[in-house]
Amino acid sequence: MKSEVYMFPTSVKEGEALGWEYIDIIFITGDAFVDHPSFGTACIARYLQKFGYRIAVVPQPGWKDDLRDFRKLGRPRLYFAVNAGAMDSMVNHYTAAKRLRHDDAYTPEGRFGARPDRAVTVYTRALKSLWPDVPVVIGGVEASLRRLTHYDYWDDRLHPSILCESGADWLCYGMGERTMLALTRAIEQGWSREAIESLPQIGFYQEGPVPASPDSLVLASYETCLKDKRAFATNFHWIERNANAFKARPLIEAVGNGYVRLNPPLPPATTEEMDSFWDLPFTKRPHPRYKGKRIPAYDMIKDSIITHRGCFGGCNFCTIAAHQGKFIQSRSEDSIIKEVKALAAMPEFKGNISDLGAPTANMYGLRGRDEERCQKCLRKSCLFPKRCDNMDISHERLLALYRRVCAVEGVRHAYIGSGIRYDLFLDKDGFLDKSGAPYLKALMLEHCSGRLKVAPEHTEDKVLQAMAKPSFALFERLRKEFDHINAACGTHIELVPYFISSHPGCHFNDMLALRARPALKGIWMDQVQDFMPTPMTASSVMFYSGFVPDAKLTPIFTEKDPERKKKQKGIFFRHK
Repeated sequence: MKSEVYMFPTSVKEGEALGWEYIDIIFITGDAFVDHPSFGTACIARYLQKFGYRIAVVPQPGWKDDLRDFRKLGRPRLYFAVNAGAMDSMVNHYTAAKRLRHDDAYTPEGRFGARPDRAVTVYTRALKSLWPDVPVVIGGVEASLRRLTHYDYWDDRLHPSILCESGADWLCYGMGERTMLALTRAIEQGWSREAIESLPQIGFYQEGPVPASPDSLVLASYETCLKDKRAFATNFHWIERNANAFKARPLIEAVGNGYVRLNPPLPPATTEEMDSFWDLPFTKRPHPRYKGKRIPAYDMIKDSIITHRGCFGGCNFCTIAAHQGKFIQSRSEDSIIKEVKALAAMPEFKGNISDLGAPTANMYGLRGRDEERCQKCLRKSCLFPKRCDNMDISHERLLALYRRVCAVEGVRHAYIGSGIRYDLFLDKDGFLDKSGAPYLKALMLEHCSGRLKVAPEHTEDKVLQAMAKPSFALFERLRKEFDHINAACGTHIELVPYFISSHPGCHFNDMLALRARPALKGIWMDQVQDFMPTPMTASSVMFYSGFVPDAKLTPIFTEKDPERKKKQKGIFFRHK
């Protein structure tokens, strides 16, 4: 098939304007459609388009009527692809106190109510009711993080795999360009179901008894987890160990009259593959159908540049590694500079890159010195409980990238809006190598808009242990170095720490101790988030089960009372 470059049609009229007689794949998404690499729908659609497939998108379809939005483009030649959007729909809709939010950043004009709760399930069921014989492939954050039995905070109970609840044919978990291309080709070529079941990085539900397979890791069933919280915590322990293995095993989990199988993920993308994911004709604009309406999430990222994927920090409350992977997958400097030049040439660009980074900005290009050690390692974090001695922590390559970006004509500033890990360049005694001090100074003076945001998350050791975060002594050292640079340079940059209240292991007295820490004096203490258990995190497993999901299954306190949770968070706001 000859590749075509076009803005993806979202209506019959737009498809007719392209002269199409058929559509290969129809994407159904919970977000407004923005053709930017920060949005997963655009990433997968553009990548498949590169190989000649005709893609259409139905953004934010109505689900309360006669399902006309699901019918309007007709039947795709190959399959429907469904995602909830850039966020889990429940996180998008509700606060940690389970209160309904009043806006939606991924909808034109921030209007709330354009997507349903548990959007992947609702969309897939609608499609299956209309087109029962057309395959439905689900993916994105919501599907990926609900791929096996998981705790749903909003229902306060365990749900089975989203494959079971939605009725989807296939689940593509994680970052899906390569998997979706392989799956698309397999469906187009008429592969048998058995052959498709061999593809990496997919999940599926199969009726019948669990097959005997010495290569697979068989987990406790969904029904067993319902009866035994220890079994659920043990399951997660093995899921997490397997997810962080370079060479993973297939996972099998019985549910109902069948089982869910997850095939191992593909190896981390190479630099060349990462470059190919960005070397696509993104317009970097919302779809013309919105006619100038403001999409708040787009405003936040329109001038941003993504440098890499993955995170080896391993925080227990974070889903990044579960979706993007533990191993850092970096773009080449040339690929990044090419995108920066294209951004600088856009007439609406004002000269300021809002974020040059990724989930953790200063992990760009970092990897183990001895790759064979990394391939054998099963640690979920390269930094906790202590930094791996195999990790290359030099920030010299990153500093060189910053210099190249800022030298591009039309770029005035390149800010780092993403989080950083200061334990990659500091310990309690000072900088870790010769690149640490120059990096912090450059970060503060050249790549910070006046406030440097960091995330110690807490101050008390036992809470930090439950979070898998480093000692607060590192933040104290950061504050010392930060104040020194401000004093030496005559600047007044603010240090803004983020904290979490009510995390498993955190009592009210721990929050009192946090507030009393001398290292926080003079800092405006309003950056706090009440802990929200999200699917497929160790912290959510602790919250539900009362056990740390490790080999020992250590019991842990969890604050579940809404009023006491409110009091923990309220400690930050007494000054108001």
